[in-house]
Amino acid sequence: MIKINWKQECDLFFTALTFLTRIPAPNCVTFKESYLNESARYFPLVGLVIGLIAASSYALLLQLLGPLLAIILSMALIIFTTGAFHEDGFADMCDGFGGGWEKDQILNIMKDSRLGTYGVTGLLLMLATKFLALLTLSQAESSLTVVIALVVAHPLSRFFSVAYIYKLEYVQDTAKSKVKPLANQMTENALIFSGLSIIGLLVLLDPITILVLTAALFALHLGFGRYLISRIGGYTGDCLGAAQQLSEVIIYLVLCAFIL
Repeated sequence: MIKINWKQECDLFFTALTFLTRIPAPNCVTFKESYLNESARYFPLVGLVIGLIAASSYALLLQLLGPLLAIILSMALIIFTTGAFHEDGFADMCDGFGGGWEKDQILNIMKDSRLGTYGVTGLLLMLATKFLALLTLSQAESSLTVVIALVVAHPLSRFFSVAYIYKLEYVQDTAKSKVKPLANQMTENALIFSGLSIIGLLVLLDPITILVLTAALFALHLGFGRYLISRIGGYTGDCLGAAQQLSEVIIYLVLCAFIL
């Protein structure tokens, strides 16, 4: 019989929560730097927390302000809640991979705190695509469509992002990384746990949508992973952020295509 240390598991969850968001942890939580790698298995569950915040804020604001303002304000709330953690990674990757040719050049550009043309352009297009996709979903017959999209997209996109920690090699020296510490190790059991913790959310979708969505996300995951290997030989923290953002957008686009 497996004995579970619930206190430690609680500490790991709040380690993940405080790493990915600005939400404070209770004073009783114990933090250790060694917990960060172990806490990666809770990243999708933290995504569920973020998705619930986004969905509930949208549902409330929809009654007061209508869909357009409800979507943009719920997006702003999530960016504030997460500190634009993944958006920053996406923008940095756009700059690095857009402006760099060799591995070292790409990594050096991504470590630069300044935002370049590629980053600004990519971030604006990403946010605009999210907004327009959610606005399109708000026109569906069911008023819960956007709520379901937000609840599903945030945890599922974080699972496909965190899977790179298990599959690929971390290629940037932690001592030189802009964000320290970083979760850069994951076991097979941890990956399975992270997937099983959110797989039940798929019951919110119909079977055809589940099939297409899963296929699209796996295709993105494999293609993006191969691209990372070909350019820099692995992943960085910025690449994980970019993977989450791309996966989230793919989810919204698939839902637009198969729910409406």
